Amino acid sequence: MLTREEDVEAGALKAQGWSISAIARHQGRDRKTIRSYLNGERVPGVRRTSTADPLERFAPYVRQRLADDPHLQLSTLLREVQDLGFTGSYQTLTRAVRSRGLRPHCEACAGAKGRATTEIEHPPGAETQLDWLELPEAPWGGTALLLVGALAHSGKFRGSFSEAKDTAHLIAAMDGVLRRLGGLTRRLRIDAIEGGVIPGTRRLVPAFADACRHYGIGVDLCPPRRGNRKGVVEKSNDYLAQAWWRTAEVPTPEQAQASLDRFCVRVADLRPRGDATVGTLAAAERLRAVPRTPYAAEVQVHRKVSWGALVSFEGNRYSVPPAFVDATVIVSVRLGEPTLQIRSVKGEVVASHRRRPAGAGALSRLDEHAAALERTVLAAFSTERPCRRKVNRPPSEAAKALAAELTRTPVQQRLPVVVDLARYEELMRRVP
Repeated sequence: MLTREEDVEAGALKAQGWSISAIARHQGRDRKTIRSYLNGERVPGVRRTSTADPLERFAPYVRQRLADDPHLQLSTLLREVQDLGFTGSYQTLTRAVRSRGLRPHCEACAGAKGRATTEIEHPPGAETQLDWLELPEAPWGGTALLLVGALAHSGKFRGSFSEAKDTAHLIAAMDGVLRRLGGLTRRLRIDAIEGGVIPGTRRLVPAFADACRHYGIGVDLCPPRRGNRKGVVEKSNDYLAQAWWRTAEVPTPEQAQASLDRFCVRVADLRPRGDATVGTLAAAERLRAVPRTPYAAEVQVHRKVSWGALVSFEGNRYSVPPAFVDATVIVSVRLGEPTLQIRSVKGEVVASHRRRPAGAGALSRLDEHAAALERTVLAAFSTERPCRRKVNRPPSEAAKALAAELTRTPVQQRLPVVVDLARYEELMRRVP
């Protein structure tokens, strides 16, 4: 197909006396194509299509097969119709199936697609929707976990990063989301959220249920396989993943949390909603105050101790005794308490620190830990000569014996050289 610009160029070159072959070489086209456009047989910008439908004869068979099995793969169906004489390609078959609507609608697979939908009205202050969002390829490694909460009426959302999806981390992230939203609605809507619902049931995890009772908020579970019931938070997930996460420069989780909080205030809350904005509608919602103290969930994370006898947690560093250098310890934090504890893998408390604000970059080293680390470092000093690294040390006889066992070859015994001095003296006398 020639574009209109190429057709104009070909006509101009023809008027200047160029041959069809020269025009074809100049434009990188076939001579027959150039000739057909110059003769007016084809219209520029319009692709030539075949009038014959290759699936016409096979359409009844394809319709019946897909009625029998709506989930039949078209690659399998292609082999069947090819045995019946179909000469088209896989793309031709799929295009014909779509254009003719031959595959019947499956309600269980399509979800909200292919059926009537409507927007659910949510009164102000009625519902908050929660959902986990996984953000792949985090700059600090692995997949970032973000709990997103959205007010169903206004669409205002906030997020809280978490290291895991267990119940304690869910409660901690939920507390952060509710406080960032500015208050509590009457109900909380979730699906079978990990950490909040017992797998395979529609019953809440006891600790999560106690946390919801602490905040005084009811819980509604979406029907099975009806995630679109909480469409406000689902849309929020998609929005922040595309509008913020794809371009955010956030080397650490703490920086990511601060960046997300700024984005929500400066960008997300200014989205238009009718004659107002998301932030304006959210300000008009009457939300109940969040309890002063959070639910006392205990969050535990594993950390590896650095060579400086320090443990990193929430963007800060806390000291431990030098005996735990390069070991794995457990950082334990109870929500609402000002201290954190560091335990060994056996459960022994090895250090207790005042918890610093997340992302502050603070260093908390206890005096006894600093003194013990100094003693350990000084005791490791030595005045002995270093190892000699350039001496010749070939394999010993013991090593050669072991090598011979591995290769199953006999060891060659090297006998000592015996020199007869009397024989040596006789040979020296013969020398002239």
